[in-house]
Amino acid sequence: MTAPLLASLLLLQGNPANALYQQIFMFGSIFLIFWFLILRPQQKQRRQHEDMLKQLKKGDEVVTAGGIIGRVVHVQDEERVVITSENTRLLVERARIARVVTAGGATSSAPAAPSGRP
Repeated sequence: MTAPLLASLLLLQGNPANALYQQIFMFGSIFLIFWFLILRPQQKQRRQHEDMLKQLKKGDEVVTAGGIIGRVVHVQDEERVVITSENTRLLVERARIARVVTAGGATSSAPAAPSGRP
């Protein structure tokens, strides 16, 4: 992959009339680097978040963007979810759910309680 890149650079450097082509090549290279380092990972992360929200179901423990931790009681439609946090029921936009802590009511393993030894 580097050989064609180096060959094209050598061809562009030979003639001073190719300054326009050099600039176009330089800006194109910067755009490709920007795409692969910033834009592509953001798109991948957004797709994963959307898939997580589509798979949301009753019993999932979730954390909202505001930091509220609750359990999904009812998935109303494509935009709204009812969660319960302690004794309170909240109607939350599905897009405001930041992450799913446990899926389907599965309990996470808690650390063992300390023994009563002195």
